[in-house]
Amino acid sequence: MTDPTTLSHLRRAIDVARSAREHGNHPFGAVLVDASGRIVLEAENTVTTHRDATGHAETNLVRLASNQLDADELAGATLVTSTEPCAMCSGAIYWAGIGAVVFGLSESGLLAITGAHPENPTLALPCREVFAAGGRDIRVTGPLLEDEAATVHEGFWV
Repeated sequence: MTDPTTLSHLRRAIDVARSAREHGNHPFGAVLVDASGRIVLEAENTVTTHRDATGHAETNLVRLASNQLDADELAGATLVTSTEPCAMCSGAIYWAGIGAVVFGLSESGLLAITGAHPENPTLALPCREVFAAGGRDIRVTGPLLEDEAATVHEGFWV
């Protein structure tokens, strides 16, 4: 059983994803939780509004975190995201030195929703596999609350 605080953080990431959608972007959101369990940063997807293919919620969050936190803080942090990080985002999380990831909707679950949508050219590469290819451990928890995390995508990828 996952603790209620983690689920609360995940629900906040889903709310941030909803906000991204409301702002005209793809429905993905992420929050960064420090070692004491407090949300310290949030970021939403900005692919459409910033016209930047790398503007995923997780990479946006990594950029913010890397500018504001030192290496020890990043190592003790957990990136909580509405949807499993893609290969690009997983690489950013790895290189930033973030110690843990929690996600809602799995990459395979997202693919089942989006199909071959041209705005979501999904790589079938789970974040655990990306992290396993690296030289340090990143704790991964997920998928969690997949049904809740999927709701923000309803009607978007049509």
